[in-house]
Amino acid sequence: MGLESLIVTRPRTHQPCAACRMLRRRCDSNCILAPYFPCDEMDKFAKVHKVFGASNVIKMIQMVEETNREDAVKALVYEATARMRDPVYGSTGAICQLQKMVQELKMQLESTKARVLELQQQKDQLWSVLMNVNHLDLLSPINGSDNFCLGYDDSIAYDPDKFPVVGGHGFECAEEHYPPIYELGRGYG
Repeated sequence: MGLESLIVTRPRTHQPCAACRMLRRRCDSNCILAPYFPCDEMDKFAKVHKVFGASNVIKMIQMVEETNREDAVKALVYEATARMRDPVYGSTGAICQLQKMVQELKMQLESTKARVLELQQQKDQLWSVLMNVNHLDLLSPINGSDNFCLGYDDSIAYDPDKFPVVGGHGFECAEEHYPPIYELGRGYG
């Protein structure tokens, strides 16, 4: 039996928290920072330590009730991260930027609502026109002229491809009453 078999590795029951590891001190079981800065979150504590200092962080955590400490640490981490990104304004700059975005989105929402309302009104008007086509007597004269002749077809109210078009297939007699203004090769009248 060699020396290796006599050495028994003991599993560590308590790893030092990120704060104690960074500050190079012994982390005992009653460390106030351990629950909030586990050993694998060194960067989180590094930011908080750089902005506030370890002793100030400990004092701030002790001033807060135990039930609110986790939220307080989250706020400290957020503020430290924001302060590292923007040393002048910190989280205030981020909040102002978010408020500006909210205002822009509100304006965009109002604009979109107005456009939706406008499109709804257009749809209602078109629907009203289509429904009134069923009630029109298309054989009656238009503008006092009895030259207008259009055969009435119920299907035009429901099929936009069947709407009459001047010069198209829908007006059989339109060209004889309303000759084209411009004919190819002849120029204007």
